[in-house]
Amino acid sequence: MAEDVLCEVQNCHYWKNGNQCSADSIYVVSHTGKKAETEHETDCQTFKRK
Repeated sequence: MAEDVLCEVQNCHYWKNGNQCSADSIYVVSHTGKKAETEHETDCQTFKRK
């Protein structure tokens, strides 16, 4: 598992300086079912607006 999770969405509640994500866990979903072919077919459901 990755030690650092990076995020550039500065208006997310979990965003910290240095583009660090402070969430305890990350939940990513696919728009196309159980498989995604590209990053454009996914979303981070962990996002919470500041």
